[in-house]
Amino acid sequence: MIGSIFKKYLLPFYTFVLFLLLWQCVIWIGHYEPVLLPGPVQVAQSIGQFIITGEIFVHLGISLYRFIVGFLIAVLFAIPLGILLGRNRLLYQAIEPLLQTIRPISPIAWSPFIVLWFGIGSLPAIFIIFIAAFFPIVFNTIKGVRTIDDHYLKIADNLNLRGWALYRDIIFPGAFKHIMSGIHVAVGTSWIFLVSGEMIGAQSGLGFLIVDSRNMLNLEDVLSAIFFIGIFGFLIDRIISYLESLILKRFGES
Repeated sequence: MIGSIFKKYLLPFYTFVLFLLLWQCVIWIGHYEPVLLPGPVQVAQSIGQFIITGEIFVHLGISLYRFIVGFLIAVLFAIPLGILLGRNRLLYQAIEPLLQTIRPISPIAWSPFIVLWFGIGSLPAIFIIFIAAFFPIVFNTIKGVRTIDDHYLKIADNLNLRGWALYRDIIFPGAFKHIMSGIHVAVGTSWIFLVSGEMIGAQSGLGFLIVDSRNMLNLEDVLSAIFFIGIFGFLIDRIISYLESLILKRFGES
């Protein structure tokens, strides 16, 4: 009991404290001024000020809106396309080389066109999130569909399962774990590129807050924004994991 509590709560806490001590030691040893590398105390004060004024919640709300919209659009396009390509080998052979060619291109590389097409504001960031999330989901969905046991497909054929019933009862449950693997990867990549996108063509959001604070030489605010980015990225991943466990229970898996 005590061992499990230590591993789950105390060990991460001690690791965090050790990280703060190392951070402060680097400042002492290197004789860094706060303008070059703020210490944990200055950053904690900045975090508290952001929370008290409520400024961080404005930027966070805008960033979450962009993330959710871009990510959901990617999910709605990538999963059906992945299932289609996983089931249709001829179509897969026709489209897969094009997708593989586009996939390694960083979403930020498209930013000159994105800003020209969509201007500044939320749309460029949403489009960048869509690109970042789309490819991990579509390729993992394809893999999931292709690795479904043939015995299940034969049983479905014997039961005369067709159309929506086949996809609802066999294809989607069989590919679900791979789909969720893609979604987990996509959450990380799209959250990273959300911040990058907001640094390019936005006047609000966490990415913009970093750029604006840097321009004002408020590096403690930069680190505070980075802290919130990490915390909420972690929370989003945990929420996705929780939803995954609920759906797996629906399919009779633990």
